[in-house]
Amino acid sequence: MSSYAPPPPPFDPSMVTTALELPGYRIVRNLGIVRGIVVRSRSIFGTFGAGLQTIVGGNITILSQLCEKTRQDAFAMMAQHAAEHGANAVISFRYDANELMNGVTEVLAYGTAVVVERA
Repeated sequence: MSSYAPPPPPFDPSMVTTALELPGYRIVRNLGIVRGIVVRSRSIFGTFGAGLQTIVGGNITILSQLCEKTRQDAFAMMAQHAAEHGANAVISFRYDANELMNGVTEVLAYGTAVVVERA
C-alpha cells in the first residue's frame, strides 16, 4: 500500500476569496498568512495632473489608475507568495492601505494560504 498523495493543483488566482471557505472544496492544509506589499509614491506629473482634475471635479483618473495598478501588483505578489508555499487557494483575503508619509502609500494584500481539494 502506498501513501503517495498527488500534489495539489497549481495556484489559481481565481481561488482567492474573502470568505472563510471555498464552496465545493474542503481545506486539507492551512499554510499560514501570505502577503504582498507595494509602496508607491505619486510622480510630480501625476500630482500636477490630479491637481488639475480636482478643479474640474469628478473622478481623478490618474490617481484611480495608480491605485488600481498598486492593488493588482500587491495581489500578484500575494499570489506568488501563496504559490511558493505550495498553496492552491487563499481564504480570508483582504486589502489594507496606509499612508507612510505625504504622497507615499503602502498597499497590503493578505490572506490565509491553504491547500484545498474538491469536497
